[in-house]
Formats: sequence, structure tokens, C-alpha cells
Amino acid sequence: MKLLKTLALMISVGVTCNMAHAQETGTLKKIKDSGTIILGVRDSSIPFSYLDDKQSYQGYSVDLCMKIVTSVQRQLGLSTLNVKLNPVTSATRIPLMANGTIDLECGSTTNNLERQKQVAFAPTTFVTANRILSKKAANIKSLADLRGKVVVSTSGTSNLKQLTTLNADQNLGINILPAKDHAEAFLMVETGRAAAFVMDDILLASLAANSKSPSDYEISKEALSVEPYGIMLRKDDPAFKKAVDTAISNILTSGDINRIYNKWFMQPIPPKNITLNWPISDQFKAVIAKPTDSGEPSAYAAVPEAQKAVLKKKK
Repeated sequence: MKLLKTLALMISVGVTCNMAHAQETGTLKKIKDSGTIILGVRDSSIPFSYLDDKQSYQGYSVDLCMKIVTSVQRQLGLSTLNVKLNPVTSATRIPLMANGTIDLECGSTTNNLERQKQVAFAPTTFVTANRILSKKAANIKSLADLRGKVVVSTSGTSNLKQLTTLNADQNLGINILPAKDHAEAFLMVETGRAAAFVMDDILLASLAANSKSPSDYEISKEALSVEPYGIMLRKDDPAFKKAVDTAISNILTSGDINRIYNKWFMQPIPPKNITLNWPISDQFKAVIAKPTDSGEPSAYAAVPEAQKAVLKKKK
């Protein structure tokens, strides 16, 4: 009997050790061994991740990532955890995640099925739509109004891919220019080098609100796509994904998300203390009630015809 009890205890201890070891493989082990977690951040994705007038990175996604950092630190039993901020762009974020340079990407990245082949996503933290920004004087209301015009979008984005596909399929004759980041793309419209900028509506609204003449611009009512945002992490790392998913789900279901959301979308934000006045959408309210990391646009809202055409072509 004593032998059986001893064996049972040994098995129990072994299972516990194996579970602890399993939890500290991949990214979790990398973080624990180095004492550092590396966050990918953006320079001009207002209000998600951007540089303020003091050249400090901040934003809605940065705040959410810092919540994940605290949760991971607690899980690993670390007294301190160094946080390193690594700038990324739309074009470099996925390669830098895949090669291990960054551990979390804290920006404004759309979770879709194509990207899920390369990376993983935490539960959705925002739902937006792809729309068209232009100067009011240009009288651009829809995709059809872009025919034959110079239009800019940001390199490495799903928006640029969609615009390119629609342009070819509908023979719109659009001269599409890729910009290195959202700030450069907006500047091209501001200076007249492009007639319009195709991007997620919340990013367009933020850029216009912080421009020299906000009233000069308008954003199309027509939506080209549904875009769920998620914090990005490496694929095939279930232990780390579980840690990240748990942290985000707790933020969403505890109500903590309301405080963080209001801080960035309903209150004055730096550098100009402008209030975006962007209430939580019904689509995001549904995610808060039932967190999901789905990359299917239809899981969030009715899919616009323009997006349906692109998705149908991919199949």
C-alpha cells in the first residue's frame, strides 16, 4: 500500500512538473528565460498605437497589451518583466512576428483567414470597416467614384489587397499608390498627390481629426469590408495563446474594456486632446458579450458586396 501511495505521489509530482514545463515552452519560455517581452508597436495608428508629441508610444492596443504583460508576468511568477517596444509597419509586422523579433503586435491589425495561415490572433478587440477618405471638394462617395483617379493605401494591409483586386475585377483604372504608413498615406491626400485614401474608418477618422483642417475631409458611408482587429501572436504556440486569450477575455467580460475603450475613443487624447467620440459599436458589443478570435467577417456583421466579391474570388 505504501508503495502504491509512493508511486501515486511520484506520478502526481511528475504530472505537475510536466504541466509546468508545458506552460513554459515556446514564447512563454523565451519570455521567462530572457526576462523580457517584446511588443510590436506602430508610429501612426491613432488611437490604437502611435507616437505622441513626446515620442512615447501609447494607445488603446498598447494599453491592452500591457494588461497581457501583467497577466503573463503573474503566470510565470516573475517579480519583474522588462517590456521592450519594437516599431513595426503594416509590411513588417507579420515577418517580425514569424521570425521571433516581437512577441505581441499591439497595433491595428485585421484578423482574417488568410493571415491566420501565418500568425494567430487574440480575441477581437475592435471591429471597423474599410472606407474611403477624400476631400469634400472631390465629391467622392463610393468605389465607383474612384474610377481613373490616384488612390493611396498602406503597404502590407488587407485594404490595399482588396482595393487592388476590386480595381482589376471592375476595370476601374485606378492608379493605386502604396504608402509606407498611414501618416504618409493621409499626407498624400492632404497635399493633393492622391484623390483618396482607402483604409479602416476609425484610422481615417483619427487622422482627419488630428489634421490641420479636419472639416476639409469626409469618409464614405459605403463600406468596402468588415475588419475585426486582434492582437497578433505567433502561430502554433498553444500555451502562449491560452495565456493571451485568457487575459483579453477577462478584460472583455469583466467590464474593464469599457474604461479602456472610453479613455481612447470617448475622451480627449494626446497629442492635441481631440475627442474622437466613437461609441462602442453593436458588432463589438457582441464580441464583449461572447469573445471570439474568428477571422470570418460574417461572424461580426453583414458582409459588404465588395468584400463578398473578393472572398468569393479567393475560394
